[in-house]
Amino acid sequence: MKITIVGGGIGGLSLALALHQRGLACEVYETVPEVKELGVGITLLPHAMRELAALGLQAAIEAVGIENEESVFFNRFGQFIYKEARGRHAGYALPEIGIPRGKLHRLLYEAALARLGAGAIHTDHRCTGMTQDDSGATVQFVQTSTGAALPPVRTDVVIACDGVNSTLRRQFYPDEKVAFAGINTWRGVTRHKPILTGKSYMRIGSIDTGKMVIYPIVDQLDAEGHQLINWVAEIKRDNAAMNDWNREGELQDFMSIFEDWRFPWLDVAALIANAEQILEYPMVDKDPVRQWTFGRVTLLGDAAHPMYPRGSNGSAQAIIDGRTLAEQLAGAGGDARAALLAYEKLRLAPTANIVLTNRSVPPDFINIKVDELSGGKPFANIDELISQQELREISEHYKKVAGFSLEAAKAG
Repeated sequence: MKITIVGGGIGGLSLALALHQRGLACEVYETVPEVKELGVGITLLPHAMRELAALGLQAAIEAVGIENEESVFFNRFGQFIYKEARGRHAGYALPEIGIPRGKLHRLLYEAALARLGAGAIHTDHRCTGMTQDDSGATVQFVQTSTGAALPPVRTDVVIACDGVNSTLRRQFYPDEKVAFAGINTWRGVTRHKPILTGKSYMRIGSIDTGKMVIYPIVDQLDAEGHQLINWVAEIKRDNAAMNDWNREGELQDFMSIFEDWRFPWLDVAALIANAEQILEYPMVDKDPVRQWTFGRVTLLGDAAHPMYPRGSNGSAQAIIDGRTLAEQLAGAGGDARAALLAYEKLRLAPTANIVLTNRSVPPDFINIKVDELSGGKPFANIDELISQQELREISEHYKKVAGFSLEAAKAG
């Protein structure tokens, strides 16, 4: 069975490693001419770490990331709402890790090169489309750096791992557009002294009046103990124009929302102003679809189920997709199309549920609920608004939907 993976991001490389682990050969075709450590931070939740540990990458990830001890919620006035232990500190067998996205991608890329061989990883290949017939599929490529046509690739199976703007998905859903509800984000990294425990994942405020997500991704940058702090600013505005992807962010576009966020435990305005890099992104997803698999091609990760980047679940679900698909292909007895359909049946409904939950009841619904109860004003005592048990139930609901509740982790 010849397996062609279109897209060498986190999902595509995880799939390649999972296939190799099960004795299946594959080749990966990635758009960029050279793989670089780009992007800002990412959090690897215990269900993502379970998959990466099974691929033999846990030690390498822990060596370059920071283990989260706690998740803490505050309103936009810096008042404490709720906190909970995370990862190993909450009883999981595996840690929750904050890591630069580029470093995670590099680890996956180098592992794929070492295990599959350099000849199986093709960069500078931009997919322009595919055709299929009874005996196989043909994938067309051009060279990204020059635009020149490259030889087509004949294959048995095509896995589209080419992201939210997937070329291959567009063949089957040509009129589809991303869903944008007026929420834009800006992401940055700042050299800063450790905040709270130095291993704290913080959510401050809510999208209607401004929200920040803040967590460390690199430890001990210098002799003074500075960390590299990842932050995401998020705001919903009526009639907002959609941000671009990976464009340099401009402070004047969002800084006014956060300029008075100066708390005894953190000067948020200074954290933003001192950023080494700021990128802008739109908060977009796509409505769940009824079908991913079309004959010899199927979709995976953001190409299958683009979701709001909330709850650190986009990458986790892509990695789980990869393991699930590899299992089905390994047990297919040569019937690749049946394996693709079996994978779709296992993964389509759970990921659709997460897409919809990320829209309506995301992890930061805790902050949204408290803002609603307080009228968006400072409160005297959080326990007079809502109990810690009720807040915990909101948090646990999301974990169950996303598949990383403690019970699910212990069940395997």
